[in-house]
Amino acid sequence: MTDARWQAVDDFLTRKLLPDDPTLAAVEQRAASAGLPPISVSAMEGSLLQILVRALRARRVLEIGTLGGYSGIWMARGLEPGGTLVTLEVDAHHAEVARGNFEQAGVADAVDLRVGPASESLAAMREAGETPFDLVFIDADKSGYPDYVTQSLALSRPGTLLVLDNMVRGGQVIDDGDDEWGIQGTRAALDVIAGEPRLVATTIQTVGIRGYDGFALALVTY
Repeated sequence: MTDARWQAVDDFLTRKLLPDDPTLAAVEQRAASAGLPPISVSAMEGSLLQILVRALRARRVLEIGTLGGYSGIWMARGLEPGGTLVTLEVDAHHAEVARGNFEQAGVADAVDLRVGPASESLAAMREAGETPFDLVFIDADKSGYPDYVTQSLALSRPGTLLVLDNMVRGGQVIDDGDDEWGIQGTRAALDVIAGEPRLVATTIQTVGIRGYDGFALALVTY
C-alpha cells in the first residue's frame, strides 16, 4: 500500500460521508494564503473529533494548538448549546488567522482563543480553578506533550477524554533514539499516560492524506 492509495481512499471516504463544506474549504485556503503550515487534521479526522464532542455531549472543550482554527471549527460545531471551546495558540499570527476563520465559520461566540505558551496558559487556568473540561485535544509542539497531558489531567474530571494527535509519526515512535518530529516528546507522553492510574488508553493508527500517523485516546476514570 502506498501513500497515493491512502490518499485516494481518504478522498473517496470524504466524498462519500462528508457533505461539501465551502466554509471549511475557505478556512484551509485562508490558512494557506497566510503562510500557515499544512498540518491541520484532515476532514475525516475533523469529523471524528466532532463525533467525539457530540457523543460526550460536551459543553467545555480544550484545544492545545489552534493553528488556523480548522480543527477548532469542527469541534465548536459539535458543542452542546451554550458550550465553549477554549483553544490555546502560542503564535500571534496563527491566532489572528484563526480568529478570522472562527468569525467566518460563525462559531466565534463559542470560542475562547488564548494566545501565549500553552504551558503558561494551562498553569494559569489551574490556578484560576477553571471548570473541568469534557474533552481535551492536544495537537501542538510534541516536546510539550508530557506537560500538556499532566496539566490537562488537573483540568479534567472522571469521564473527560484526552485526544492526542501525531502519536505514530510514520512508525518512528518506536525508535527510541530518534528525535525527528519530537519523537522523544511523543514517547514521553505515552509514558505519562501509561503510568497514570486514572487513565485507560489506546492508540489508533491512521493512514490518509496526512500519511501514516495516529491518535492516542485516554479516558479519565477517577
